[in-house]
Amino acid sequence: MSVRVGILGATGAVGQRFIQLLDDHPTFELAAVTASASSVGKPYREAAKWRVDTAIPDDVADMEVRATDPEAIADANVDLLFSSLPSGVATEVEPAFLQEGYVVSSNSSNDRMAPDVPLTIPEINPEHLGLIDVQRDERGWDGALVKNPNCSTITMVPTLAALDSFGLESVHVSTLQAVSGAGYSGVTSMEIIDNAIPHIGGEEEKMETESRKLLGAFDGAGIELHDADVVASCNRIPTLDGHLENVFAALSEDPSPAEVRAAMRDLPSADLHSSPDQLIKVFDDENPDRPQPRLDRTYAGGMGVVAGGVQTTYEGVAYNCLAHNTIRGAAGASVLNGELLVKEGYV
Repeated sequence: MSVRVGILGATGAVGQRFIQLLDDHPTFELAAVTASASSVGKPYREAAKWRVDTAIPDDVADMEVRATDPEAIADANVDLLFSSLPSGVATEVEPAFLQEGYVVSSNSSNDRMAPDVPLTIPEINPEHLGLIDVQRDERGWDGALVKNPNCSTITMVPTLAALDSFGLESVHVSTLQAVSGAGYSGVTSMEIIDNAIPHIGGEEEKMETESRKLLGAFDGAGIELHDADVVASCNRIPTLDGHLENVFAALSEDPSPAEVRAAMRDLPSADLHSSPDQLIKVFDDENPDRPQPRLDRTYAGGMGVVAGGVQTTYEGVAYNCLAHNTIRGAAGASVLNGELLVKEGYV
């Protein structure tokens, strides 16, 4: 089965990752790329300042960049759109595509907490796609909007899902986030070299709210948020890729470190092309200094989560976790959601 796809906002950092991940994908055929007005009409190789560590695919390099408008892609016969638009733009643009019947798998942060929009990690809460039926009824469109979570949230939530069997009560997390999470011009070299920035605007709130929605229960009409309290402190550090997070989780039960590691290793993956065979790789006690961004961010092609440093505390467990923020935490998450949409018959 071949599914024709398009990318909204294809020239930016996440858009370039989409192109890299879609190259030679067994299901998805890239049929259209869009960008801002300054890029429209140009070949993609001229419109994009390519920064990904692989070459622009030949069939994309000469593809003409289109306007980010439903009429501009009408003749491309696209079945599924991936969105990497800035949230302010996506708020205005995505509904226009949805009204025209497009299915959109979006990395943009707008509407993630909307009650009728699935916020999905396929290995964790695939049943939340059922919100699409609610969404279509309430908004009166034939399209469908699915979101993936923030790059810092998606790093932590799979590990929390593994801990939930021990009675997850509360979470405190401190992040060490790579500069690529802010985009190419988001943090200047003078700001970040020889430095750490102990605040990332809006990031703490995203982790605190999105985690509870992802771990919540779908009752057929909406999502009941998980009752665990989540408190986050988000910090920018001078690594290029890979968000490292220090997690402290309070549990109602008292598992041993070995039981925690086993629960993480045994967390089921998804039967989807881009999902790793083992979602969470866990280091044992003999590697207390892992995971590390430079060494571990490309686990499973950047689509996996890596954990380590598991130890018990007086109220639960402490550990570290890591994921590649522009692959698993952004474009790869949207591609995976697209694969789930196809599997479940929404595309």
